[in-house]
Amino acid sequence: MKHQKIVLYVTGSIAAYKAVYLLRLFQKQGAEVRVVMTPFAEKFVSKLTFASLCKHRVYSDSSFSDHGENIDHIELAKWADISVIAPASADFIAKMAQGIADNFALTTLLATETPKYVVPAMNDVMWNNFATKKNIETLATNHITILNPGYGMLAEGYAAQGRMMEPEEIVNAINISLQDKPLTGKHFLITAGGTIEDLDPVRYISNRSSGKMGYALAQVAAQQGADVTLISANSHLADPQNMKIIKVKTSDELKDAIMQQLPANDVLVMAAAVSDFKPVAVATQKIKKSENSDELVLHLKKTADILKLVANVIRANQLIVGFAAETNNVQKNAENKLNKKHLDMIVLNDVSNQKIGFGSDDNQVTLINKTGIIRQTGIESKQQIAQEIIQVIEDQLN
Repeated sequence: MKHQKIVLYVTGSIAAYKAVYLLRLFQKQGAEVRVVMTPFAEKFVSKLTFASLCKHRVYSDSSFSDHGENIDHIELAKWADISVIAPASADFIAKMAQGIADNFALTTLLATETPKYVVPAMNDVMWNNFATKKNIETLATNHITILNPGYGMLAEGYAAQGRMMEPEEIVNAINISLQDKPLTGKHFLITAGGTIEDLDPVRYISNRSSGKMGYALAQVAAQQGADVTLISANSHLADPQNMKIIKVKTSDELKDAIMQQLPANDVLVMAAAVSDFKPVAVATQKIKKSENSDELVLHLKKTADILKLVANVIRANQLIVGFAAETNNVQKNAENKLNKKHLDMIVLNDVSNQKIGFGSDDNQVTLINKTGIIRQTGIESKQQIAQEIIQVIEDQLN
């Protein structure tokens, strides 16, 4: 980002306070920053705050009338190397997607031809609304980068999808997008989430996987130029942009999707948590409690060993990466899986630690190949962990 000219657009959202820190991070990267605020954004953070930090007047709707010889929105549009809308409200995204220019910020963006990054922040219901999804799709189709919101505490007081990506993650994502695309021409098949196996029409067997790690890996691989296919098993995360997404439910559906897609890919990253067992028979009606017994006996059988099937069909130039979610004898169990499944690398995740286990935004992993430990990470965001894993994969491909 050094010497980049960045226009930071701040819209009306409670997350507007994060834009102050984002501005400082851009400056620490060596960027020159100008700030544009929408009228509603000024109700959350003052113009004086941003002006004091960027050492330049802040643009707003009043800039339409207080310019001198230059037309400010055109001059600013030409000045920008990068435009970042953070936070981007649902209303602003909708207007941007439709080309509406009813304030200074939207008018300037409409005149801007250089790269744009949209960082949504909103309530989860608004984020999942069909209109918002369509607007996001429209922006992405027109080569605008969407930095999807994460799962976390919302202003309403509960945790859900819609929380603005953290400033450090925004900077990392933009930095990656500005770099050369080292994975251009490579095809990645990545699985995420957790499979479920029905017991009856109401109940099922599953696991605690949220899909966050797999989704982060898919996003980083795509940002670095890879052609990504994401197979998602029952994850409630927002669909990432710029990749093919296949939704599955059961381990058999996951197996079939992998075997169908594998021949066209250079790398398989098996981040999904696959059910080890499934019922011998699925009840057609809800299983009722028995008045004669306090117990319920389930007859289970093993699910297909997907990685074993993969090992029988892979080509010599395909790279297979597995995950090991362990709670005891973690390294030994991971190394056994690496060898038994004929993997090129395994990512060991100690899920007994509740700070980094299933559903957490953070993780800590150990990367192991046949020669031993390649890398051990600290407790970091899953986005950062994903970048480190993809970097190791890139090194092995070369």
